[in-house]
Amino acid sequence: MNVLVVEPGYQPYEKEIQDGADHLEQMQAIVGGLIEPIYPYHEEVAIVCNEEGLINGLPFNRSVPGGYGGVFGTFFICGLGEEDFCSLPPKLMERFKKEFETSEILIGVKGDDLMTFKVPSRPKPSNSPPHEKSHSSPER
Repeated sequence: MNVLVVEPGYQPYEKEIQDGADHLEQMQAIVGGLIEPIYPYHEEVAIVCNEEGLINGLPFNRSVPGGYGGVFGTFFICGLGEEDFCSLPPKLMERFKKEFETSEILIGVKGDDLMTFKVPSRPKPSNSPPHEKSHSSPER
């Protein structure tokens, strides 16, 4: 399954999740814990994030539409099949790469609205693991 991984501070990148007995464990490794899908788009896609990202103090990642506010910690975007997640189609892969190419810093909350500041994203080093255990943002 080909997905788009979005980490705090970094440009989105494609990643292959292999089918098999450890499929769920691979998804959990990307987000750093229990997975939770959210569905903020009309397209057949899901944002899969860490269910406990906020309460575990993971860094703010990006704002998402649909009343979800923002996602804390690494997430990935995948397609939706008949009964399960599937590869993100190439056109949607490109759309979401552009949508999430700019990183964000959470600077405050006003009522139910997040106030964020857009900052340039850095490319992900090729030798870095998909999920950083640190609860801090990448150094700038």
